[in-house]
Amino acid sequence: MSQDVAVVVEHLAGRVADVSFEMLARGRELSRATGGRLVAVAVGHDLAPLVSELGAADAVVLSQDPSLVHYTPDAHQRALAAILLPRGPRVTLVANTAMGMDLAAGLSGALAWPLVAYCRDARVDGGRLLATSQIYGGKILAEAEVEGAHALLSILAGSSSAEAGRAAGAPRVEEVQAPAGGGARVRFKRLIMPEAGDVDITRQAVLVSVGRGIQSRDNLPIAKELAEALGGVVAASRPIVDQGWLPKTRQVGKSGMSVTPKLYLALGISGAPEHLEGMRGAELIVAVNTDPNAPIFGVAHYGVATDLFDVLPILTEKIKAGR
Repeated sequence: MSQDVAVVVEHLAGRVADVSFEMLARGRELSRATGGRLVAVAVGHDLAPLVSELGAADAVVLSQDPSLVHYTPDAHQRALAAILLPRGPRVTLVANTAMGMDLAAGLSGALAWPLVAYCRDARVDGGRLLATSQIYGGKILAEAEVEGAHALLSILAGSSSAEAGRAAGAPRVEEVQAPAGGGARVRFKRLIMPEAGDVDITRQAVLVSVGRGIQSRDNLPIAKELAEALGGVVAASRPIVDQGWLPKTRQVGKSGMSVTPKLYLALGISGAPEHLEGMRGAELIVAVNTDPNAPIFGVAHYGVATDLFDVLPILTEKIKAGR
């Protein structure tokens, strides 16, 4: 039985997704515990330029064909199954993204391998594969022992450091012929890229992010003043964007942007799993929320259980005075 750990690499427009580097970091930890290799698996077309970014892996397996240049569930699931089934890795990591959830479920059915979704942690202990999933809005962590020779784990973004998965190296590359197409239920029409926003929050070192606790659009200037004092910008959770108070380009979370700033201030944000996925990788997380049991405090390095309107003016004044 193979003890290898496979990582399904997500990519778009010639770029490896940050979450794939996070999974390579997690996969490296698991492969050390199993004693197997770390194998990066990629499906698409003209993938050679991506190999240089996958130096953390011991080996890279590619399935390339012009028909795979754009993602479609059926074709990519078949191509991945053709790679994974004969190799039989002990663990296969798939990102818990829109694409990854699609792939993981299909592969689990096609390969008859168990799938554990929404994983924020995975480890091997005494030969047992243990996975921790967050459920019920992040309020409960459920640990499962995954039995059997093979398993699929759907990993939440932000559960590992992307930087730890970026490494120089020259992994051995193997190519696998893509299965013949046919019977596809989904066809790619066109790729619609979002319009450029006023600011790219993924490149900011400091983010002051607001949630429902900000209460009103009229209160946003308070957060903006603090962000400017810190040399950062204002971001938001999904409810703020849904109400039209800030543009979509400022949204942090699974349906928005994944961010890794040096400082992330979460103001009035309870910490739904979708939001936590997008900001868990921040170097320093500071949370302010009136609910001491809010899930955001589970990931924050520092937290204050109080009204943000009591804290922000004082904090902004202190920062300005210290400059």
